[in-house]
Amino acid sequence: CLVRKHMFPKDFPQLRNDTFLRAARGEETEHVPVWCMRQAGRYLTEFREFRAGKDFFETCQSPEACCELTLQPLRRFGFDAAIIFSDILVIPQALGMDVQMVAGKGPTFPEPLKEPEDLQRLTAKVDVGKELGYVFKAITLTRHKIEGKVPLIGFSGAPWTLMSYMIEGGGSNTHSKAKRWLYRHPEASHMLLTMLTDVIVEYLLGQVAAGAQALQVFESHAGILGPVHFNEYSLPYLRDIARRVKDELKEAGQDVPMIVFAKDAHYAVEDLSQSHYDVVGLDWTIDPQSARERTGGKVSLQGNMDPCALYAPKERISDIVKKMLEGFGTRGYIANLGHGVYPDMDPENVGAFVEAVHQHSKQMIKKI
Repeated sequence: CLVRKHMFPKDFPQLRNDTFLRAARGEETEHVPVWCMRQAGRYLTEFREFRAGKDFFETCQSPEACCELTLQPLRRFGFDAAIIFSDILVIPQALGMDVQMVAGKGPTFPEPLKEPEDLQRLTAKVDVGKELGYVFKAITLTRHKIEGKVPLIGFSGAPWTLMSYMIEGGGSNTHSKAKRWLYRHPEASHMLLTMLTDVIVEYLLGQVAAGAQALQVFESHAGILGPVHFNEYSLPYLRDIARRVKDELKEAGQDVPMIVFAKDAHYAVEDLSQSHYDVVGLDWTIDPQSARERTGGKVSLQGNMDPCALYAPKERISDIVKKMLEGFGTRGYIANLGHGVYPDMDPENVGAFVEAVHQHSKQMIKKI
């Protein structure tokens, strides 16, 4: 096991703000913690300047570059957590697939999987430490450079989302090529999902061994599946990942909160709350109060302001945040967006979002 093999490097600076970790575990906090998906992103001038002229995946493979990009938003905003700068598609690369980031098009697989026999092209036994060691190095370096300011989150894409990219060859509106596999090649689909799950488990454990203090699993393409397919091709693998990671960590005497974010899977909120994850991330299509009722206090919740609310004037953002906090309540709650920050957003409005969460939640907690 990667965790027992390497264990934690012991010389990390002491954590000074554990609000995010306490909220993930449902404990009391002085304010509601907040971070944003894609908080290290193109909406920041310094991010664009740093990335200019550099290949995207080369940047992902440089621990120093990932560390700098992870830290940039922390210099501007009072986020309560950082998430390591990386990409979910490093896993298909580790399996031997070529993935390129094409300007104006996004991630592209020149040779996607077309038929079940193409699975033979994938590396059967991935040496995760060798193939993805650059992510582990980035995490360890960032843990030192962050100087205990906030916890560092590691992450992975979920099996169905990765499978979908590998078959579609990039982004898609319908995901019809990947869904065709589910209907025509169910056995091969399960084989691929199992292969991905095994790599993801090792990858997440390696991130914890490197210093990640929480983990998020992104099932970004959950919404394209209906409840039947979600229950067959997504949920069992999401559960398997959390159970196996938690079991290994327990044996190593570690407890790291895990978050699952299945975008647009509003039909699966109850199931996700009973899947070994500590936190269920929500997109903006779910009503906060109803999510609380449906999860019955079993888990903490994370989310779910519509990212487009960041286009609103600052006063309006403050009102939207207040209403969101009232819906979720302040206990067992991590404020976030219902998706990532978009590239054309004003950093000042991101700052207003963070401040509004802290300010309103402090007042609400005082009144309790």
